[in-house]
Amino acid sequence: MRFPSFFAQAPRLRMRDPLAAFLGASEDGILEYGYEDVVRLAGHSCPAVAGAYLMVINGLSYLYDQELPERGGIAVFMRDERDQGTTGVQASVVSLLTGAAAETGFGGIGPARRFARHDMLCFGADIDGVMALRRCDTGVGVVVDIDTGAVPHAAEMAAVMPRAVSGKGDAAELGSFAALWQDRVRRMLIEHADDPKLIHLYDWEPAEASMAQA
Repeated sequence: MRFPSFFAQAPRLRMRDPLAAFLGASEDGILEYGYEDVVRLAGHSCPAVAGAYLMVINGLSYLYDQELPERGGIAVFMRDERDQGTTGVQASVVSLLTGAAAETGFGGIGPARRFARHDMLCFGADIDGVMALRRCDTGVGVVVDIDTGAVPHAAEMAAVMPRAVSGKGDAAELGSFAALWQDRVRRMLIEHADDPKLIHLYDWEPAEASMAQA
């Protein structure tokens, strides 16, 4: 398997997962994720996938600063419904990285339901951003938004995209389209990974209704 070389240069995310530690899945429960992991999950690499990856990384950095984030200890609220636009794809990336899951997630261990992950990922939230993350231990939250227009396609894309998406492009045009497509993803992940023009972070005080859902 050969991914574009820039995948390995993208920011990585280290977390501690208490469930992984409890079950001996990794030493001290430490897990590390890279962009290639979310590409394997989604089956493709695009601005929506890269954007979700960066939103989670930046949001967790905001919430935990120099601490190691706790996977499974973060409630996530998506602004849109799961079947709207790219929300479902982005939510799958969010779930992989944070452990937060919808109603079908892990139900926990023992009578106390320790390490439960279900109902920690909610949709249709009343927030002014793509998603919001909230620490379950401290209640501190952050709203995360993205402006992919801050990293536009190269000008050459205008000539090749119509033929590529219509199925009329030849091999050379399809190769050019793919290269230009991934170049935009590369610039997002490498050149603008923590650019406030791309990723916007805001303090968040969850409403009681949203707190109750988590």
